[in-house]
Amino acid sequence: MSAAETSPWWHPDRHADRRPALLARSRIDAAVRNWLAERDFLVVDPPGLQRSPGNETHLHAFGTSMIGNDGIGQAMYFHTSPEFTMKKLLAAGETRIASLQHVWRNRERSALHHPEFTMLEWYRADAPYDAIIADTLAIIRLAADVTGVAQFAFRGRVCDPRAEADRISVAEAFQRFAGIDLLATMDCSGVPDDAALAQQMQAAGMSVPDDRRWSYLFTQVLVDRVEPQLGNGRVTVLDRYPACEAALARRVPGDARVSERFEVYACGVELANGFGELTDAAEQRVRFAAEMEEKARIYGERYPVDDDFLAALDFMPEASGVALGFDRLVMLATAAQRIEAVLWAPVAE
Repeated sequence: MSAAETSPWWHPDRHADRRPALLARSRIDAAVRNWLAERDFLVVDPPGLQRSPGNETHLHAFGTSMIGNDGIGQAMYFHTSPEFTMKKLLAAGETRIASLQHVWRNRERSALHHPEFTMLEWYRADAPYDAIIADTLAIIRLAADVTGVAQFAFRGRVCDPRAEADRISVAEAFQRFAGIDLLATMDCSGVPDDAALAQQMQAAGMSVPDDRRWSYLFTQVLVDRVEPQLGNGRVTVLDRYPACEAALARRVPGDARVSERFEVYACGVELANGFGELTDAAEQRVRFAAEMEEKARIYGERYPVDDDFLAALDFMPEASGVALGFDRLVMLATAAQRIEAVLWAPVAE
């Protein structure tokens, strides 16, 4: 490594190396905000402090204490996504909203992860699932146009962000890349069968760990066999996740096994995660309870449920929404190899 690469991020020599990507970040930021304004999205500013940071099993939050004027503290969390607040705004009557702000996730630091990062999240009320997918692909093309790159590149993989995206269901991807019939490992209502998935993995030559829970095995196949094949040559939309892997998404009409959840990949990198939003408060409560039971089993902790959010679902219109990792998009548009290369200032280690 050069001296600049080993110097602190604020060292003038290192900053000079990083500055072109940071300037590109600012241009992409401005272009995205302009794109949103042209389509009548309101950019809102949800508070980072929440009573609940989210209720998904593998999301880990930063906790703190909010001390009142009486000197008594109450547990609070930095949000892992502005989702709950933004859905409350949909319930209040807003129809097109977006947020471009910092979020926090604990236990996450790597070339593609940072404990504090920037998320672009937006929602369309009374809009179909496909509309938010089209938005996502447009934003990805916009970033490429701003920097003028012909293709994205990351760790030897390339992707043309302007080519027509490849859209494939999770079940199709598991069959194509892992030789696994995923839908056969669930009953008609979407209840997963641990043993059925384990048996298919073994038949496909994959090792099965002691923890044979379906969700764990699903993730293993996804990470090891499926994700490396996505977003190569052109962007991939991985569509229709199993319902048990989509805690906040509505089920696909006519097939209770799968939900309106999608993820978007370029160069094997996950860029976005979106839903046709679940608005049934009773079902959402049941799903959150199941997620927190699993979190307690694996990690020995659970987060409170935001009852105010569940109450708002009774007023929320049908909607679709998506969260996009803004820093990762900038990485690909500038050929950066680590997320910290496109952050103005990383969190201290």
